[in-house]
Amino acid sequence: MARRQRMANRLGPMGYAMLALTAIAFVFPFYYMIVAGSRPMSDMAQSPPPLTPGPNLWSNISTALEQQQIGLAITNSVIVSTAITVGTVLFCTSAGYAFAKLRFRGRNTLFGFTVATMMIPPTLGVVPLFMIMSDYGLIGTLASVILPTLVTAFGVFFMRQYIAQSLPDELIEAARVDGASSLRMFWSIVLPSARPGMAVLGMLTFMTAWNDFFWPIITLNSDNPTVQVALNNLGSGYVPDTAVIMAGTLVGTAPVLIAFVILGRQIVGGIMAGAVKG
Repeated sequence: MARRQRMANRLGPMGYAMLALTAIAFVFPFYYMIVAGSRPMSDMAQSPPPLTPGPNLWSNISTALEQQQIGLAITNSVIVSTAITVGTVLFCTSAGYAFAKLRFRGRNTLFGFTVATMMIPPTLGVVPLFMIMSDYGLIGTLASVILPTLVTAFGVFFMRQYIAQSLPDELIEAARVDGASSLRMFWSIVLPSARPGMAVLGMLTFMTAWNDFFWPIITLNSDNPTVQVALNNLGSGYVPDTAVIMAGTLVGTAPVLIAFVILGRQIVGGIMAGAVKG
């Protein structure tokens, strides 16, 4: 409490003003999405456009739900994003622990090769990846979106760096002396120590998977879409209805906000812990 009071006194009125302006700059696009989604499209064509919400939010949301399978799309996106997040956090934490604390031949070479794959543009792998998914009969299914992204080079690098800083070697050696198996050490020592870093990686992965558009639009169809695929087909017509598109986008954004509220404290804690240890 005393530390927070000292920080508050040091910040001063100018600091609070800058924080307020920054918060407004980040919140305003979301607020304007509500404004645009709650008014008819004719209102948004005015100059200057209105800045207050209108009365048509629920009707525009209903229109969006009628035009596209938004409910199915949200369910699919929750399944895809959750599966990718769980797989990425688990596999990347395992690989990060191996690269950070285990000693084996070729460790540095393999880790360098893993990091080097981050420099390869993802678009180069689209054609062979599509051919592989087609050979296994997975085109049009959620598995074709989940399987290629269950582990990422960034996640391995991130967890390796975090575990290397947050987990002392002496703790691993003490567990070995006590006769703990590798699985027991990973479950009882590594996972609790890496939990803040896992929360940060999980949130970043969930948001990336939820907002992914390029690969799902290639491998999925309108009968089994994710949120981004459904929103791409929303408001179709000679003149797209901006209000309906914004209302659908608002519905598609809500789960991400809920996930951030749930994991927000862990994310901030993980970032602060990394800053203190780094």
